[in-house]
Amino acid sequence: MFNPSQQGYIPQISIDCVIFGYQNKQLQVLVSKLNLEGNFMSLAGGFIHQNEDVDTAAYRIVQQRMGISEIYLDQFYVFGKASRNNIGFIEKVMELNTSTFQSKSETIQTYDWFNNRFISIGYYALVDISSVLPPKDNANQQTGWYNIKNMPELIMDHNDIVSKALESLRQNLDQKLIAFNLLPETFTMKEVQELYEAILDRPFARNNFQKKILDLGVLQRLEKKFTGAANKAPYLYRLKKDNTN
Repeated sequence: MFNPSQQGYIPQISIDCVIFGYQNKQLQVLVSKLNLEGNFMSLAGGFIHQNEDVDTAAYRIVQQRMGISEIYLDQFYVFGKASRNNIGFIEKVMELNTSTFQSKSETIQTYDWFNNRFISIGYYALVDISSVLPPKDNANQQTGWYNIKNMPELIMDHNDIVSKALESLRQNLDQKLIAFNLLPETFTMKEVQELYEAILDRPFARNNFQKKILDLGVLQRLEKKFTGAANKAPYLYRLKKDNTN
């Protein structure tokens, strides 16, 4: 049985990652169902090795979950309430998975490490959904994308972590030009507007929005998108190389 206390991790510190994607005009979050009896839904998360930088650990966790190496990742909050621990979660897991935890002494030894107070460092990742296919692993039964407006009930305080990540994403949209990480390499202005509307959950006037984005001076205009009607086809854009994250 996997015992985290024997893996050389820093005790009582974890990393939780909100992986954002965008598809069908919806901002989405990657959620995994843990490979256990019961509906235990979780964000991507993990622990930090004693000799590992915190950012390096976060990249490792997200890369393992996504199966890609080029990822925009940002630290956004530290969740450190004195009452934050896994006790309720572990007790429910053990209650619903009695066949897995037959040895009480082994279970106590393995999971006592989890029952302490945990401080979690929150990160969010921005990925192009079309370019990733999350690999399968032993810890997760299935992984799927969920609309930010219709999130399932997650373990512990993971729903609060998602809310805080969305708040931070909204605050940083223009300052860090991060929204473009959710789009393919080339995109239309309409697609940019639809993305902003999905993230901020409000509509924009087309002309005003286009002027705002073009005034940032970060986009390169390319040829028109092929639609079969060249006179009405929208231009394609991409982020200028010196503005890529």
